[in-house]
Amino acid sequence: MLNADFRAGEFPALGGTAERGMARGAGEVGAPRFDALFQQLNREVVRYIEQGDGSGGASSAGSTGAALSPEGAWGRQQALSSLTAGGIAGAEDLNGVGEAERQAFIDEVLPLARGAGAKLGVAPEVLTAQAALETGWGRSPLRAADGASSHNYFGIKATGTWQGGVVQAMTTEIEGGAPVARSEAFRAYASPAQSFDDLARLVGGNPRYQGALNAGTDARAYGQALQRGGYATDPAYADKLARIAARVQGAAK
Repeated sequence: MLNADFRAGEFPALGGTAERGMARGAGEVGAPRFDALFQQLNREVVRYIEQGDGSGGASSAGSTGAALSPEGAWGRQQALSSLTAGGIAGAEDLNGVGEAERQAFIDEVLPLARGAGAKLGVAPEVLTAQAALETGWGRSPLRAADGASSHNYFGIKATGTWQGGVVQAMTTEIEGGAPVARSEAFRAYASPAQSFDDLARLVGGNPRYQGALNAGTDARAYGQALQRGGYATDPAYADKLARIAARVQGAAK
């Protein structure tokens, strides 16, 4: 997130990405996968939007990009609006995650979410959905350079007085309506349970997020309260969370 002490920015599954996209570690190992290719494509799209051309940054000295015709400017604005408002037809659906894989993620994470949910007054299914949104259903967790998982299910940044482990990863924030990519430090935990405990402490103890408490099963209200507090810079964050929470709630019955 743009301001202090929380998440990796969610700009249509660049990242948060999560989905973000969400923010992803650079040290993930193994054969190339769809989500890695998707993120690479998104980076090219972001660069095009930011620079106004497809040059990848090749422009004359002192220039920030080729001048756009009125038609090109309109197309650029439409592309940006499409990405920020909905995320390419709901980017959380484009990771190729099958039903069995989603169910396995829910079965693993839901028990961890119960303790944090009880502290926050938020249904564990909603927190499970939040973890799914942030990690791409567990496919793209934040990783250290050696490929080790950070167990950071919520993209919590290593700011302030954090004294624990740290991983460095790229994230994309929305600033002034435009995507901005940067490298950020994120917290690393010894176990997934610590990530959920940290979420409960941060959301429950920060006045900015008090509106998210006691949201129960209302994932959209929970997400909107987090947005108002600065947790997420993606304007579609609450809507994405609500869509995923509906799936989790259906699968958990």
